Amino acid sequence: MTKRREFITLLSGAAVAWPLAARAQQAVMPVIGFLHAQSPEAYRDHLRGFRQGLKETGYAEGENVVIVYRFAENQIERLPTLASELVRRPVAVIVTIGGVAAALAAKAATTTIPIVFGVAENPVTLGLVGSLARPGGNATGINFFVSELAAKRLGLLHELIPAATRVAVLVNPSNAASTDSTLRDIGPAARGLGLQLQVLNASTGPEIDAAFAAIVRERHEALFVAPDAFFLSRKMQLAHLASRHAVPTTFALRDFAEAGGLMSYGTSLTDAYRQMGVCTGSVLKGAKPADLAVVQATKFELIINRVTARILGLDVPPSLLATADEVIE
Repeated sequence: MTKRREFITLLSGAAVAWPLAARAQQAVMPVIGFLHAQSPEAYRDHLRGFRQGLKETGYAEGENVVIVYRFAENQIERLPTLASELVRRPVAVIVTIGGVAAALAAKAATTTIPIVFGVAENPVTLGLVGSLARPGGNATGINFFVSELAAKRLGLLHELIPAATRVAVLVNPSNAASTDSTLRDIGPAARGLGLQLQVLNASTGPEIDAAFAAIVRERHEALFVAPDAFFLSRKMQLAHLASRHAVPTTFALRDFAEAGGLMSYGTSLTDAYRQMGVCTGSVLKGAKPADLAVVQATKFELIINRVTARILGLDVPPSLLATADEVIE
């Protein structure tokens, strides 16, 4: 009987010890704070790219690393509070995606916790790093080069509809960095192509509706949508309105073309986020952001939605089809 009681006591002790051991093992897992300006639905495919990059460096979510997500759900003013929450947790590294505001909020919240950002504008100009080669602080990451491709994208739109001369440009005034970069690059390109531009602003869903009403009223022949995280979250609305009002429209990311937009040209975000995952893994292994050069995106893609082109009554030039990375039939 005594031996039986000892055996039961041993089992009881082990039953307590095993959960404690499991919790202890989980506690030592590094924690990534993931700060995003938008919603998870808008970036689900891109998050897979980030996780793939982590995997390439030996990290798998839930196995040997924990990711704590904070989404602002398009409420940019919440980002500083969410960044502070991650700092207090604390986390081993903060990853920011979904626009400049998220990166700046993280940078303002901490000068010690490593930050891996993804931004479409020059991070030196934004004040995130001292230089691309030697960031020098607690932040590094990737420049998507989305805004810098504005002139090229306008040229592709002109190649698709060479007869169009009046082009509307839709920007988000609350995203000053992207707006300034887009307008700075697109202006000279438009003059070289003989195009007349009119800038329209939208920061909400109803303002997007109003912008399309203005396009129809003023008889613009095409639309150029500036790169912006908010516009990406409204991709279905933009694609639907462009089709409904028969407005040939160009976008910065393939997500829009897949949602029914006419064409897109820009950085492959899935690949860019994979690179961010690799960078994050390097930081978790001990690399200092100050010494990690900012990665510049190198994979760009032209996507043409030929179904939408037919709906709009457009014949896509063979030369454009030949250079497209993907044609949606």
